[in-house]
Amino acid sequence: MPAIFNFVTMEHFIVSARKYRPQTFKDVVGQQAITNTLLNAIENNHLAQALLFTGPRGVGKTSCARILAKTINQDGNEHPDEDFAFNIFELDAASNNSVDDIRNLIDQVRIPPQVGKYKVYIIDEVHMLSQAAFNAFLKTLEEPPKHAIFILATTEKHKIIPTILSRCQIFDFKRITVTDAKNHLMQVAAQEGINADEDALQIIAQKADGAMRDALSIFDRVVSFSGKNLTRQAVTENLNVLDYETYFKATDLILQNNIPQLLIEFNHILAQGFDGHHFIAGLASHFRDLLVCKNQATINLLEVGEQTKAKYLEQSQKASHAFLIKGIELANDCDLKYKTSRNQRLLVELCLMQLASILTPDGEKKNDKPYIIPPSYFKEKGIQPIKINQEIKEKVETKPLSIESSTPEPIPVSVETTDSNIQEKENVQTIDQEVSSTESDVVTQTPATETKNNLSISSPRKKTSGLSLSSIRKKKEHQEKKVDSIVDPNSLPHDEFTESEMKDAWIEYGKLQDKKGERIIGSMFAMNIPTMNSEGKIQVELPNQSMKVDLENALPGLFQFLYRKLNNYSIELVIHVNEEASKKYAFTPQDKYEKLKEKNPLIDKLRSLFDLDI
Repeated sequence: MPAIFNFVTMEHFIVSARKYRPQTFKDVVGQQAITNTLLNAIENNHLAQALLFTGPRGVGKTSCARILAKTINQDGNEHPDEDFAFNIFELDAASNNSVDDIRNLIDQVRIPPQVGKYKVYIIDEVHMLSQAAFNAFLKTLEEPPKHAIFILATTEKHKIIPTILSRCQIFDFKRITVTDAKNHLMQVAAQEGINADEDALQIIAQKADGAMRDALSIFDRVVSFSGKNLTRQAVTENLNVLDYETYFKATDLILQNNIPQLLIEFNHILAQGFDGHHFIAGLASHFRDLLVCKNQATINLLEVGEQTKAKYLEQSQKASHAFLIKGIELANDCDLKYKTSRNQRLLVELCLMQLASILTPDGEKKNDKPYIIPPSYFKEKGIQPIKINQEIKEKVETKPLSIESSTPEPIPVSVETTDSNIQEKENVQTIDQEVSSTESDVVTQTPATETKNNLSISSPRKKTSGLSLSSIRKKKEHQEKKVDSIVDPNSLPHDEFTESEMKDAWIEYGKLQDKKGERIIGSMFAMNIPTMNSEGKIQVELPNQSMKVDLENALPGLFQFLYRKLNNYSIELVIHVNEEASKKYAFTPQDKYEKLKEKNPLIDKLRSLFDLDI
């Protein structure tokens, strides 16, 4: 049986962006400064003949141009619906960007209007004009006829040549705020008879990102989905955005340190088709909004509805300032690494676990390093673990520690040990006695032969803690005495040395530097042997300034070596730079051959006899 289709006559639908396009300057949303300026210029007859409207998409540039063109031709006697279509010429520069198109425009400009006072030329996307078209337009734009006004509109002002910009009066349109867009959507919804939640319109305004045209387009799309009742849930489902409740729930789980449930919630978000990158970026913004709520001076920066703002204020009281700062840092770092990560889900899950681990359930920061000395250190040394009775362990753990040095009560310790354990304890005791030179340690220990199976240590032991104030004070006094003994000039030796001893020490230091990998410094010491002048000072002659700089950088280590080697702490070094000395260095094979000939002329006969190459 053939299917029967019922055809319903549909009325022509006009999108809200066209239906609610502003018809007067009062209807323009979020551009009060510009509209007031244009109105005052019209009333005071102070309107420029070339205007440039620039700004983001969908903020009212073309609408203001049309309203301006209509307003300047009105004299109060025309019909209210008169649009002066014969006096308004719109040109799309994206498709009419050649020199011929501009020439045709210039020819039309010369003809005066038949109705009205002005002919208005609106050139949209003017930055698409070619360089030649811009140059052809310069003269007409600078000196147009009295009846012509040019309005240029563009989203990319930086692409317009400076000679055009200098001939125009520039108006910078700003992005429409979320609050202004939401209020305008509420008016549109009221005129359309739609019951819309404030939070739903807030999400649409945020999604539009400052463009009123985009906001109205999204509004039409959501109304087609949900009908006359516009709810927050319907908007988030249709626009595929994460609403506030998702982030409120995730933040509560983070504050509760509930990592398993947090990972389950993230898996549920991914199952709904949301991107992990979008989630973690939104979580960072959520932490930022919570931080904004911490201070009454910044709470106005929160662009949300009153009901949502109350939820932000409530949750901001649960999170500390330090937690939010650390949370923003971790989430932002994850956001930056997301695109380059090979396992993006693991990256987000790791970030969530780090966020939940910032604070422990009792609000204390976790200790990242529980051990001062790791247990692996004792295993590498071959030290066997000591079994301590449970009663003694509890007594040790509950006994308070004092930062000052004291004499603790003797604690009997029963130890299961072997000969190797006893030997290890004796070695430790010997080292301890050598280090503790400022205080005496009295230790009574049972001989190894009598403690084969059981060792008892019960004598009091007086020691200074490594963390006590007295040990720090003694260490500081020791360092001061050590420094004083070193810097005293009267106690330093000043033995005499010969020039040959000095040269040997110089060459030895160069060899040491060469072994360390400092081959340039080593070769410099080998090639430049110093001498001693009449005053007993060491002097060295270098071929260029660069070598002098290298030698001056190596002086601290050189002096320390010579002081100890020659046993003389009053050595002085004089450095001379002689550019002529560079001639004595053989850099090329020919130079090296000439040097060999100077030392032994027979080398040339040898080369000739065997026909050798250089």
